[in-house]
Amino acid sequence: MNPSFGSLFLLAIVGIAALFVLIFVVVMFNFIGIWIRARIANAPVGLFTMVAMRLRRVPVGVIVDTRITAMKAGIDIPSDLLEAHYLAGGDVGQVVLALIAADKAGIALDYNRACAIDLATKGTGKTVLEAVRTSINPKVIDCPNAAMGRSTIDGVAKDGIGVKVKARVTVRSHLDRFVGGATEETIIARVGEGIVTAIGSADSYKEVLENPDRISKTVLVKGLDSGTAFEIVSIDIADVDVGENIGAKLQAEQADADKRVAQAKAEVRRAAAVAVEQEMRAKTQEQRAKVVEAEALVPQAMAEAFRAGNLGIMDYYRMKNVQSDTNMRESIAGTDKPREEAK
Repeated sequence: MNPSFGSLFLLAIVGIAALFVLIFVVVMFNFIGIWIRARIANAPVGLFTMVAMRLRRVPVGVIVDTRITAMKAGIDIPSDLLEAHYLAGGDVGQVVLALIAADKAGIALDYNRACAIDLATKGTGKTVLEAVRTSINPKVIDCPNAAMGRSTIDGVAKDGIGVKVKARVTVRSHLDRFVGGATEETIIARVGEGIVTAIGSADSYKEVLENPDRISKTVLVKGLDSGTAFEIVSIDIADVDVGENIGAKLQAEQADADKRVAQAKAEVRRAAAVAVEQEMRAKTQEQRAKVVEAEALVPQAMAEAFRAGNLGIMDYYRMKNVQSDTNMRESIAGTDKPREEAK
C-alpha cells in the first residue's frame, strides 16, 4: 500500500511541475520578445510585471514601447507610472512625446505636470503634445473668431464715429497654468473688451486711424493673460475701418422719439378738447330742452289768464300782431332767428 501511495504522490509532483513548466513556457512565448526588446534598449521591464499588466488589462506592448522611447531620449520613467496613467484614462504616448519635446526645447516640465495636462485636455480635441508645441512655437489667434459669427470688433469714439477693428493675438502656452487656466475664448473676449475700451477713450476716430498701435499698447498693459492657460506675446492690429456715424444715428432716433412723444401729447390734448366740446354741446342741448319746456308752459299760462279774466281776446290779438311784426322785421334785417325757426 505504501509503494502505491508513494507512486501517486510522485505523479502528483510531476504533474504540478509539468503545469508550472507549461505556464512558464506560455509566459515566455507571450512576453519573451517584448522582454528581450526592453533589455536590449536598456529599458528593462520584469516578466512578472508584464504578467501583472496583462491581468490588469493593460497593453504590455504600449507600455514597454513608450518606456523604451523615453529611455532613448534620456528620460527614465518607471513602468508603474506609465501603467498608472494609462489606467487613469491618459495617453502615455502623448505624455512621453511631450516630455521629450519639452526637454529638447529646454522647457521645465515634469512627468506629473504632463499627466495632469493630458488628463485635462482629454475630450477637448487638444493634446499635451500640442500644448508643449504651442509653448515652443507661439500660435496666432484671430480676434474676433470668425466661427463666432462676427468679422470685426466694433467700437465708437467720443465723436460718435464707429471704428471696426481686426486683431491677431500671438500666444504661447503657459504650462504651469495650463491646468485650470482659462481657454482661448477668454483671451478673445478680453482682447475684444480692451479694444472697445481703447476706441471709446479716443477723442476722435481719426486718432485711431492715425495710430492703430495705441490700441495694442493700451490692451497689452492690462495684463489680459492673467489666470489663463496662455501668455500673450503680442497683439497686432490687422485692419482698421471706419464704421457708421453712430452719434448722428442716435440723435436722429432720439429726435424721432421726441416727435412721437410730442404727437402723442398733442393727441391727448386734442382728445381732451373734443371731450370738452362734446360736453358743452350736451349742456347746450340741455338748456334748449329747458327753454322748450318753458315755452310749452306759455299756452297753459295764457289759458289760465283767459279763465281768470286777466287776459282778453283783444290783448291776445295785439300780442300776435306784435310778434308778426317782429318776425317780419327780423326777416328783412337778415338775423339768424327766423332761419333757426325755419330749421
